[in-house]
Amino acid sequence: MSTNKKFDLKALTSLFFSRENLKFNIHNLGYLPRWVIILIDISVLLLAFFFTILIFRGTGLNYIITTHIFIFTSLFFAVNIFFFWLFRTYSGIIRHSSYIDAVKILFSQIGVLLVFLFINFLYEFLYGAKVFLNTAFFINVVLSFCGLFVYRVIIKQTFELYFSEIGKEKLSRTIIYGTDANAISVANALKFETPSRFKIVGFVDKNNQNASKRMLDLPILVQKKKLPTLMRSIGAEAVIIADKSLTKEEQLVIIDQCLEFNYKVYIVPLITNWENQKEISQKVKTIQIEDLLDRKPIVLDSKLISKQLKEKTILITGAAGSIGSEIARQVLLFKPKKIILLDQAETPLHHLQLETELLNSTTKIISLVADIRNKEAMNTVFKKYTPQVVFHAAAYKHVPLMEQNPSQAILTNIEGTKNIADLSCLYKVNKFVMVSTDKAVNPSNVMGASKRIAEKYVQSLHAANQKIEGEKVTKFITTRFGNVLGSNGSVVPLFTKQIAAGGPVTITHADIIRYFMTIPEACQLVLEAGAMGNGGEIYIFDMGKPVKIIDLARKMIKLAGFIPEKDIKIKIVGLRPGEKLYEELLNDTSKTLPTYHEKIMIAEDIQDDFETLKKDIDDLIHKANFFGKEDVVMQMKKIVPEFKSMNSTFQLLDK
Repeated sequence: MSTNKKFDLKALTSLFFSRENLKFNIHNLGYLPRWVIILIDISVLLLAFFFTILIFRGTGLNYIITTHIFIFTSLFFAVNIFFFWLFRTYSGIIRHSSYIDAVKILFSQIGVLLVFLFINFLYEFLYGAKVFLNTAFFINVVLSFCGLFVYRVIIKQTFELYFSEIGKEKLSRTIIYGTDANAISVANALKFETPSRFKIVGFVDKNNQNASKRMLDLPILVQKKKLPTLMRSIGAEAVIIADKSLTKEEQLVIIDQCLEFNYKVYIVPLITNWENQKEISQKVKTIQIEDLLDRKPIVLDSKLISKQLKEKTILITGAAGSIGSEIARQVLLFKPKKIILLDQAETPLHHLQLETELLNSTTKIISLVADIRNKEAMNTVFKKYTPQVVFHAAAYKHVPLMEQNPSQAILTNIEGTKNIADLSCLYKVNKFVMVSTDKAVNPSNVMGASKRIAEKYVQSLHAANQKIEGEKVTKFITTRFGNVLGSNGSVVPLFTKQIAAGGPVTITHADIIRYFMTIPEACQLVLEAGAMGNGGEIYIFDMGKPVKIIDLARKMIKLAGFIPEKDIKIKIVGLRPGEKLYEELLNDTSKTLPTYHEKIMIAEDIQDDFETLKKDIDDLIHKANFFGKEDVVMQMKKIVPEFKSMNSTFQLLDK
């Protein structure tokens, strides 16, 4: 029995002093209650106090001269505790101690020194004798400061030592590109990150000015060749771009070089108003495909947009879609009186409603499940809510599907638009802003042609309304842009799913190119164009540089940590019906006019006679109701002569 007890005692002792348990204790030490920290601080003061007495006793001098030793000692500790409270030296987390904590301790001890020097001077002045030896008290204060600060440093270093060693082999060897305050803050934050992701092995100074120096006890590396060469030489696996002086072009060069050799790249926003290091470490993120777009930030005319939207009733059709929902989010920032979110897709509309309710906005938000093709239902909406601004984003947009179902493209994209436009005139809406697409330019598919016809209708309707004198008329504005990254059905979510599934990533053609912008960017420009428009304009946006889809696929595969064609295959599947190799933003006969916003231009298109166009569209809608594909497409080609089908069965109709 005694043997078992001995064995149990030995096992318990081993468990208590094990590395895991010690790690646990060290971890908890950083979060000790304040009263425990105060007790430790008082213990340090006691040690410093008695050590000072011993030092001066050895020299034959007395530290405390007065006979009232108990009163002096009690006052000494009371004053120390008061200054601890005044400077809150106990409120910091020990394992996150910094120079701020050192400054607080220093000020508290200086405060104690000044108080007791004054007491000593006053006592000597009144009674002709000192309470204590000034030199001894100064040494006592110095020892107290050193002890209070050193024990914090020891705990901090012990904590860092244990947690830096744990799982070291799993950490990614990483360099930080930059040597400014931003880079140092990132490095410090990543030291405290739990669980750790990176082992920082050095900094890179792009100017190579500090090659012989060190920061945070880490080398500043010299980049004589391309960055991947430097990373290979020191065994680094990743780089965090933290240099705030880098231009977008310089960042893209670094990213492209690293991705070429399958090194991981991370970025971190500028550190300005973040409050703690944990928050900083959470901002270090993998490069997203959006970060690779060479685009400058958009500057909006907030006053102009606010004048249009503030305290107004706004109707957004297609509100549950990628564009419609982002327009809703951005419109909310301008504090309209009421927003009507209209869509026939119940579930995403419900999700948007839940999201907007969490924003605690003063705007009244109304979600309506309705179909823009139902004019009677739309009339009820306009009559009940009388919107002042309409953002029309509802549309069918998938090219292959609309090629198979041309009647649905007509009934939604054309008849639905016609219904909303006509009701906007009837109920004296101030502005009608239509979201269109670059596929409406020289269309090669049914979807693009349907959007072009919708553009023509709202333009000609505006021109017809201008002839009406003495009445308030609706201003019709069209916005036209290319592909939006991350929108429903776009290539980025598709590629993401395919990569996650292990491939292959499917591309329709090796030479296909597209223009891209982010969802927020597109919607910002829609709001700006809507605010500046006087009616009848088609606004086109600066889409930046065209992107080759196969290059996009390769970059996404590399960003996911795989090697294209080795880990993830890229498969060419052929152009889909109606698909072009490249999209355009202008018709062959169009011209552009600049606006005050460098990213927004006006496309000057030839306007159709409203009555003729209306009759042709009515015939088109009538044919669409009978689902006759050839008849429908033939009528579309009559209305849009530049509509030439590509990779489609409807090519025969062009002959």
